[in-house]
Amino acid sequence: MSFEIDVTLRRGERVLATRFASGAGLVALFGPSGAGKTSVIEMIAGLVRPDRGRIVVLGRVLFDSEQAIDLPPEARACGYIPQDGLLFPHLDVRANLLFGSKRDANGERAMPLEEAVGFLGIGGLLDRLPRTLSGGEARRVAIGRALLSGPDVLLMDEPLSSLDMARREEILQLIARTHERFGIPVLYVSHDRAEIDRLGCEIIPVG
Repeated sequence: MSFEIDVTLRRGERVLATRFASGAGLVALFGPSGAGKTSVIEMIAGLVRPDRGRIVVLGRVLFDSEQAIDLPPEARACGYIPQDGLLFPHLDVRANLLFGSKRDANGERAMPLEEAVGFLGIGGLLDRLPRTLSGGEARRVAIGRALLSGPDVLLMDEPLSSLDMARREEILQLIARTHERFGIPVLYVSHDRAEIDRLGCEIIPVG
């Protein structure tokens, strides 16, 4: 199993309760806007704490309210790509990619910068600032930064939002190739069934 999730989160008068288990591969949290999909992915990433429950990723317990386990985000090995990408505006693309780049015991990067840059086709962007990038270019950089962190899984929140049709297809193909090339399970948030069908995701309804 890639994801074993059983969580409850109270937001004001609303209670979000989500329970699912999924196999390895491409998995989609699917539901209408406002259904709580982003909250679920933020709980997995460790950015939001559930009121109760248990989060297990690839057999590793990240959160368990009964056992008082709550790993910090940096210890969860989740490559989180938020909806807006959240690139640092004052850093060029190279510095954004290397921010938080994971190194092993020998000081080597989990993935060489050159490998990520070549795979993503962003070699010509390294000296540019985020404000000069197109939406598709910014998404590629955000995916590269996540890969360089050495993640066990990738968490993608509406990665195609605000992109035109051509860029959407480009990023969909990149997501599929990323999973195939690196074998990293992907949890993909979307309210668009066509996107999910295009990727061939296992579907988890939310809301």
